Amino acid sequence: MNFKKIIPALLMAMCISLVTPAFAANETPFPATEKTTEDAHAQQLMNRLIEIRDMDKSSLTSSERKTLRKEVKEMRKEIRAEKRKSGIYISLVAIVIIVLLLILIIH
Repeated sequence: MNFKKIIPALLMAMCISLVTPAFAANETPFPATEKTTEDAHAQQLMNRLIEIRDMDKSSLTSSERKTLRKEVKEMRKEIRAEKRKSGIYISLVAIVIIVLLLILIIH
């Protein structure tokens, strides 16, 4: 393997991976109201977490502290799940095409 064959293959793979998400967009965009409601829900969760953090927990019983810990864990899971919804995904077809191109160029 020499670098004269590897460099064009890597360049082509990068170009294909950058162009593919542009074609993966939905034809009908989501309404703006859904985004604002999700943001409002995330803001409510963050406010509740701050409220729990600032509480005086020394006067709580152990069962109340345990309930608070469970609530915090659930809220953090929800926030992480909402963050995971957005992202760039490469389709399976694009990956197959990249692999095939690499195989063809290298051999």
